[in-house]
Amino acid sequence: MTHSEELKKLRNVYKAGVRVRLTSMYGEPQMPEGLEGTVDYVDDAGQIHMSWKNGSTLALNKGVDKFEILK
Repeated sequence: MTHSEELKKLRNVYKAGVRVRLTSMYGEPQMPEGLEGTVDYVDDAGQIHMSWKNGSTLALNKGVDKFEILK
């Protein structure tokens, strides 16, 4: 899969407004397990930019950070 195809897939799954629950974020101990947030957008590097309930705007890195989509 090309980078362009991968980005398209990520942007289709992680659209603005999708709710996410964090399991773990690498290297960010201030981001606790269970923290919820809302997807803002996916950038050209494939990072999922978020608005978290704790006020943080740290981006998720798929394949590094662990999280789930809330239904």
